[in-house]
Amino acid sequence: MSHTVEKIGGTSMSRVHELRDTLLIADPARPYGRIFVVSAFGGITDLLLEHKKSGEPGVYAAFASGEEDHGWLAALDRARQAMTDAHRVVLDHPGDLERADAFVRDRLVGAQNCLIDLQRLCSYGHFRLAEHMLHTRELLSGLGEAHSAFVTTLMLQRAGVQARFVDLSGWRDTDDLTLEERISGAMAGVDPQTEMPIVTGYAQCREGLMREFDRGYSEVTFSRLAALTGAREAIIHKEFHLSSADPRLVGTDAVRKLGRTNYDVADQLSNMGMEAIHPKAAKTLRQSGVPLRVTNAFEPDDPGTLIDDQPATVPAVEIVTGLNVFALELFEQDMVGAKGYDAAILEVLTRHKVRIVSKVSNANTITHYVDSSLKVLRRVEKDLNDRYPSACVSSRAVAMAAAIGRDLDGLAVLSRGLNALAAAGLEAMGATQGPRAVDVQFIVERDALAGTITALHAALVEDRTVRLATAA
Repeated sequence: MSHTVEKIGGTSMSRVHELRDTLLIADPARPYGRIFVVSAFGGITDLLLEHKKSGEPGVYAAFASGEEDHGWLAALDRARQAMTDAHRVVLDHPGDLERADAFVRDRLVGAQNCLIDLQRLCSYGHFRLAEHMLHTRELLSGLGEAHSAFVTTLMLQRAGVQARFVDLSGWRDTDDLTLEERISGAMAGVDPQTEMPIVTGYAQCREGLMREFDRGYSEVTFSRLAALTGAREAIIHKEFHLSSADPRLVGTDAVRKLGRTNYDVADQLSNMGMEAIHPKAAKTLRQSGVPLRVTNAFEPDDPGTLIDDQPATVPAVEIVTGLNVFALELFEQDMVGAKGYDAAILEVLTRHKVRIVSKVSNANTITHYVDSSLKVLRRVEKDLNDRYPSACVSSRAVAMAAAIGRDLDGLAVLSRGLNALAAAGLEAMGATQGPRAVDVQFIVERDALAGTITALHAALVEDRTVRLATAA
């Protein structure tokens, strides 16, 4: 129980040279007792896979859509240049730059040869490229974390730190290992008290992290590493504090740092698309008794927010957030008293991999608020119409705002929230509160989400009211 396991995200990694003497080497006299798990430099994974927000194809997407040509090679060249540019910002010693250049060249040439061989193999009728795409995605994604971990190790070694590059990416490794075996094997012989391990956020393993977690794999690696090594604390360094709302919406002066919350609130945030940590990673830490701390990487003296399994000492709304969703509604006049509708809808949503955020129902209507693309939702509607031809199936773009806290008992959050919206000239199409009193959800028009969050935060966190502006 003498070390911490700490994760640095991609946006912060692009400025890792700024963090060298403040975060990584916080105490030059005692720099050890810390294991760092790193993401790829900002934007690199987008170039290797596809852009997370715009969907612009990277190497993987170009390779997947162009089996008969080598158009993906141009995407690989862009990724190679971006990786080189990234480590030239971090490193300045000629010897380190030469080693980093050689590392990128070796990994990307190896990946290029692998993809060319795979294309050649799949030109024969007995082999199908689709059967190998998940492995291809993992191979490409792992290049980013391996690069950033190697470069960070070079930077720290140049500063006099006994840093060790711990590569979990399985590069040229023929062993078929589980995640636990991969981590345990790589950490064998590593002493965090005398050296600083810099570990790749991606880990190649038998389970295939991307199959379940896709690009959320680094937090899974981070949490499992903390659990397996018996860490005193797990720490995620972000470029912002975990706050009561988005400061861009409610103002930097109005937001409050959470300071302390629990895994229950973290789960609610994940459900609303605002992940403090991936739910499966949180589960690993919670079951292992490892507390989680979320800090601002660029304010290393601030303790950030501690997340553990403890209840609140006093009821309070801790955070207000929101998410664009679709309201998928199935109305069937003959539903009342009948069974099976719920199960059938869930089967269709599960088959199309649609994430359910919340749900309400009455005698003849079931409404699911889902996080999905409209394209996928149209397929869901078709399947439900085929299953229930006499039903009316529809979907509508809406937004959901949520007031979340460890304990909301006695705060009248639902009525106060509705009053706050009315005072601000806004209207909720729906609002729900469960008996566990950890969150209250308000359904509004999409263009009203920002105003809704601002009004709810003012009333429930700041204890003031945003009034409807009227003409003089």
